[in-house]
Order: sequence, then structure tokens, then C-alpha cells
Amino acid sequence: MSQLLKDAYDQVYLQRLADCCSQAYPAFPAEHFLQLVFDEQWASRELKARSQHIRHCLHSALQQPYEKAITVLMDVAPEFSGYEALFFPDYVEAYGQQHWDISMEAMQWLTRFSSAEFAVRPFIMAQPEKMMAQMLCWSEHENHHVRRLASEGCRPRLPWGQALPEFKRDPAPILPILDNLRHDDSDYVRRSVANNLNDIAKDNPAVMISWAQRYFNQSPLSDWIIKHGSRTLLKQAHPDVMALFGYHPAEDIAVAKLQLERESLHIGDELLFSFELGALQGELGQLRIEYAVDYMKANGRQNRKVFKITEGEFDETRKAFSRRQSFRQMTTRKHYPGEHRLTILVNGAEKASLGFQLLF
Repeated sequence: MSQLLKDAYDQVYLQRLADCCSQAYPAFPAEHFLQLVFDEQWASRELKARSQHIRHCLHSALQQPYEKAITVLMDVAPEFSGYEALFFPDYVEAYGQQHWDISMEAMQWLTRFSSAEFAVRPFIMAQPEKMMAQMLCWSEHENHHVRRLASEGCRPRLPWGQALPEFKRDPAPILPILDNLRHDDSDYVRRSVANNLNDIAKDNPAVMISWAQRYFNQSPLSDWIIKHGSRTLLKQAHPDVMALFGYHPAEDIAVAKLQLERESLHIGDELLFSFELGALQGELGQLRIEYAVDYMKANGRQNRKVFKITEGEFDETRKAFSRRQSFRQMTTRKHYPGEHRLTILVNGAEKASLGFQLLF
């Protein structure tokens, strides 16, 4: 059985943290810190709660003013990395909002070892203009972790993070940051820029499309960002975005021989399906080929999920495809029995559809 994420905070990890704090600050009460961490509620806490509890215990054990305590933690942070180390920037979020300058220095440093993308958001909420000016400066920083923070920290819909309602209403303050990062040489940064654009597209598609049209075809790097940032609008077959990438109405494309391996299957099974594309005249051309599954939900209604098969220029007049779709239960998608439907989409247009039953 794989280890739960929260179990990364084991005795060995916490002892190492205590030892590092003692090296950076000899007066640190290591044993007392461990006693505080492993309290009666420790076993019942989940990942985020454990991280926040560790942050609180560090604060209690250090017993120092914020300016001193965060300096100790900045010395310790390079020894830790990944999601486990999020309690370092979380310390800034919890205790540093009244200490602007050193908190900015701390997040700029700490984000290199875990990420300050969550910690920065309350600062944006409290002082948006001041914080976004800082983020704009970070977008030109020499370190790619800091540049990524400039983009990731201001995403309107950051997963597992506090939403930024002001930027969901109007993302204009974000755009200068994305302008600076549109040619970034770090894939880590470019993915964040694309994800930020995809967030913007969900609430303000016109803003995202205008940005994409302005910068498309300037460089392969910015084109990749725009394409990945357009994924929600592409799945929605937004006409302006489809046209931007050369996907025109597929009126001369037909789907034939759509077949399902079976008309009913059980939760946990896979569904094999196949179909053939054909051009009514000439070649198939520039196509984006997808399929949609209308899933039965717990409330008895269907909800559509779109999956990409492939895209590109096809010089054939006919082409066959087959795919498998899993109906295994996942943490991100729970399956329910009932009528489902599979639909083939070509350049966003529905071309053929068949229903099937999902059983227990």
C-alpha cells in the first residue's frame, strides 16, 4: 500500500526539522517542539492540518518576535523541499502580514524550496496594488522559482488555494506579469502562465482571447503557452479560439462505423470504442478530434467531460481510430450507474453518438 501524503511527516522528518532548527538557533527547544507536534490530535489530522499544526508548533517553540523567527526558518528552509515544506511559507502567511518588507524577502527566498503560491494570496487580498507591484518585480527575477511565484500566486482559481474574487471579476492586474513571462525559458514558469490564462478564460474568455490573439505566432514558447492556456476554450469549441489554431467548421467531415465493444459494462470496467473519419471531398485537413462522455451523476443528471484524441493536419481521405475509456473509480471522478453517452467531436462539432449502460 502506498504511503499517504500526510505520513511524510513522520518521526524521522520532524526530528530532522527539530535538529536543523537547533543548529540555526541553539536555544530552540527541540524536545518540547516534538512534544507539541505529536499531541493527542496528531493521528487524526490530515495533510494540510498537519502542515499548519507544525507551523503553529514552530511558532510556539521559537518564542521569538516574527523578524527573528522568520530569519531562523529562512536558514533552515534549504534543507527541506517539496509539498512537505509548505509550512515555511505558511509561517509567513500566518504571522507576517504586519511585517511587509521581511515577509517579501522571506517569500522570495522560501518559494525556491517549496512554493509560496498559497502564502502570497492573503497579501494580495489585503493590499492588491502593493502586492501586485511586488509580483511584477518578481516576474523579472533571475530565479525561475521566483518568476513562477509571480504567475502562480495570482491565479484567480488556484487549485487548493484561496480564490481571488477581485481578479475573477477583472484580471487586468495580472496581464502585465503574463506579458513579462510569455517568452520565459523555464518550462516550470511557462506552465504556470498557461494555467493562469486558463483560469482567466473560465471567467473572462474575451480577455484571454484578446491576449492570445495579440501574442500568437511571436515565438514557439509563447505559442505553447497560448495553446495550453486555451484548453478549456478549445474543449468548449469557442469559435475565436478554434479559428486561432486553424480549426474550421468540419462540415465536410463525417464519422462512420462508430461502435462500442458492448452496450453495458460495470463500474471498474473499460469501454473499447472505434470509429472512422471520412472527408466528403478532398483530404481530412486540419482537425481536432475529441470524444465526450456524458456521465450519470448522483443527482440523476448527466455531466459531460471532453477528452482529446489527437489533433493536426491529416492528408488522408479516411482514418480509423479506437480508444479505451476507463470507468474505474478515482478520487477525481466517481462513477454512478445509469445511462451514459459517448459522442465523437470533430473541430468541436458533434458527429456521432451512442448510448450505453453503466452497471454496479
